[in-house]
Amino acid sequence: MSEINLVQAVNLALARAMADDEKVLVLGQDIGINGGVFRATDGLLKRFGEDRVRDTPLAEAMIGGISIGLALQGFRPVAEIQFSGFIYPCIDQLANHASRFRTRTRGRLSCPMVLRAPCSGGTKALEHHSESNEAMFTNIPGLRVVIPSSPKMAYGLLLAAIRDPDPVVFLEPTRLYRAVSEEVVDDGTALPLDRCFVRREGTDLTLIAWGAMVREALESAQQLEARGVSAEVIDVATLKPLDEATLVASVQKTGRCVIVQEAPLSGGYGGEIAARIADGAFSSLLAPIQRVTGYDTVMPLSRLEQIYLPKAASVTTAAERAMVYA
Repeated sequence: MSEINLVQAVNLALARAMADDEKVLVLGQDIGINGGVFRATDGLLKRFGEDRVRDTPLAEAMIGGISIGLALQGFRPVAEIQFSGFIYPCIDQLANHASRFRTRTRGRLSCPMVLRAPCSGGTKALEHHSESNEAMFTNIPGLRVVIPSSPKMAYGLLLAAIRDPDPVVFLEPTRLYRAVSEEVVDDGTALPLDRCFVRREGTDLTLIAWGAMVREALESAQQLEARGVSAEVIDVATLKPLDEATLVASVQKTGRCVIVQEAPLSGGYGGEIAARIADGAFSSLLAPIQRVTGYDTVMPLSRLEQIYLPKAASVTTAAERAMVYA
């Protein structure tokens, strides 16, 4: 068993799903012959043929619409949008159609499709290639929103998303694609959706993050440990539906909370999590809930990108602010 990185884990999960179920197919711009802009679909065309691996024109709304039609006819399409900043033309299809078929048909039809897209910054790309727009999808009833933070998480969560009977937006942090490798067993075992994962146990403080920010939270937890603070790290993984129970239980235990998101502060999903914790763990809070976020600006060009992105040091500073309260 060899170690693989996150983009290889995505490829492995796609191949496993396609081998296990002939109704699974992939489509998107340059995903066939070229294997995708990040090579997430590399080798799938040769293995499964052009009937199941389809290159599409540069037309995101069409990719979304075709995927819905395929899903309603019994297929399980996995569509790729090259970057999450190009996903906006699909929102009409997602909000008005994919997310509504179960309700619209009173359960007679569902829409088992996955829309994959690289997201977030850290690769010195342009602003439309580096956006963290996950919060807007959580506001669409009927959609699941999933963001993996490691190769193992990507493999297990993508398999679960493909097997789910309802539409899933699956966002993959671009800078994690090749940042770290770990052993991933290709046994077809999916991880549960709609669940937060405790990545590190702690007693003094809860750090909540998703996607690329999980690494920053874990690094901050190590920094805090050296200062005598025991930090629990929770990987949200599925933003919608949210596993509120795990988050509330952790804050009830620790009494303090720092939420970390790469997206801008205003309207970010961290605000929703903070509200849930305030409702469910108010009597346990020993300090105000802290948020570490990006700025309310467009993602800057590469020279300023590292200033924009939240870092472990910023998380540690926020944690120390929370620890000041007795």
